[in-house]
Amino acid sequence: MKYRLILAEEAHHEVSLMCRVLGVSRAGYYAWKNRGESRRQREDAALAEKIRAIHSGSRGTYGSPRVHAELRQGHGVRCSRKRVARLMREHDLVGVHRRRRRCLTKQDTQAAPAPDLLGRDFTAERPGEKLVGDITYLPTEEGWLYLATVLDLATRKVVGYSMAEHLRAELVCDAIRAAAGRGALAEQAIFHSDRGTQYTSAQFRTLCGQLGVRQSMGRVGSCFDNAVAESFFASLKTEIGTRIWRTRAEARAAVFEWIAVHYNRRRRHSSIGYLTPEEAEHRYREQPLAA
Repeated sequence: MKYRLILAEEAHHEVSLMCRVLGVSRAGYYAWKNRGESRRQREDAALAEKIRAIHSGSRGTYGSPRVHAELRQGHGVRCSRKRVARLMREHDLVGVHRRRRRCLTKQDTQAAPAPDLLGRDFTAERPGEKLVGDITYLPTEEGWLYLATVLDLATRKVVGYSMAEHLRAELVCDAIRAAAGRGALAEQAIFHSDRGTQYTSAQFRTLCGQLGVRQSMGRVGSCFDNAVAESFFASLKTEIGTRIWRTRAEARAAVFEWIAVHYNRRRRHSSIGYLTPEEAEHRYREQPLAA
């Protein structure tokens, strides 16, 4: 890398000066220059171009683990994760880091919560059996836009969501109706959430009963009891970018594009073997045929 830097700046600075500053010998530089790039260096350059394209395609959010998974599973490139990490460092390519999420949960102390049917076991044998949900907010110049989601624990896919400018129970009802509408709820499915007033409302409880869904709730003040839903919103806020949209319509469009195009179809998850949610769902569908 030092020799490449010297070569790139050779027309603007003295070679001897750059060698002293970078701590390399002048003779070593000219020996490298006359020898030309090795096969390994050429392979690194080609791999770096693929890495840059994947990083750009992820909106600059992927770190080395997900870039490595995309290279192997999406492009059939066999290389080590350490090599990917090294090339990303050399080309100043870094993933994004999550911000701490502000809590929106307001508990209705008069409403009896549902029991915790998950116990922090966020695994599922088949899609539709266990789902989690939560609410977050997006700032716009017109005011807050609230987003409620339903995630399948088997595939990590967003199977239902809704957006509104209010925090009434209709928000979460519309999200789980969307999941039911696409056939994403198995018989006696478990839906896990926090103890927010929307989820403990009579309106939502009645709807769950009509859909054959069993409610489950974590404890008050424990983000770990609904960690998957919390993690999803942390990823959304980080990857969609910290901004204030001009209108709620613009925020809606950005959320739809991120969930429908990027998250469900392209984003790889470490918890499901670095598959995308749609790939994971497809594998589950193929299992009965394989059997």
